[in-house]
Amino acid sequence: VFEAIEKFSVVKTLQAIENAHVVLLLIDATQGVTDQDAHIAGFVLDSGRAVVIAVNKWDAVDDYQRELLQRSIESRLSFLKFAPIHTISAKKRQGIAPLWKSIAQAYASATVKMPTPVLTRLLQESVALQAPKRSGMYRPKMRYAHQGGMSPPVIVIHGNSLDGVSDSYKRFLEGRFRKAFDLVGTPLRIELKTSSNPYDE
Repeated sequence: VFEAIEKFSVVKTLQAIENAHVVLLLIDATQGVTDQDAHIAGFVLDSGRAVVIAVNKWDAVDDYQRELLQRSIESRLSFLKFAPIHTISAKKRQGIAPLWKSIAQAYASATVKMPTPVLTRLLQESVALQAPKRSGMYRPKMRYAHQGGMSPPVIVIHGNSLDGVSDSYKRFLEGRFRKAFDLVGTPLRIELKTSSNPYDE
């Protein structure tokens, strides 16, 4: 019976994530990051939802446990680096106001409108600062960028020979776009589209 209830609660959690704009990932400070927390966090990332992490019962753990917990979050939830982390005590209603502020900010970031001229200018400035490395015979040429979706925000970059652009360069661009639009608590996806060259033949 317990297993059936457990499975049912997981299904309900996954459905709730699918239907949410912002997910509040609640971690029990006395337990640390459990396997289930890590699985749910992975599903949140896959679903592209904005996320805020709240560590509850913070008042119930000592300094040593707090340090272990912070390390555990850094290692087990490293893929949610963009998520703000709040320490709270739901029972004593401590730390709740800043949490609401982060949830509102994450929603605003997930549904942000990014105008094409602004994105293209940011892209060109980024390339001038640090050009993508040559891949094979050609150096990737990035021409313009536009927004391809929301929740999560998607930036589509058009150009030539973009197949060879490295993940580290995509992370560099992501960092620049995040900073410019002050994106907090939301994943950001970057898609590269190579124009077909009529002279390829």
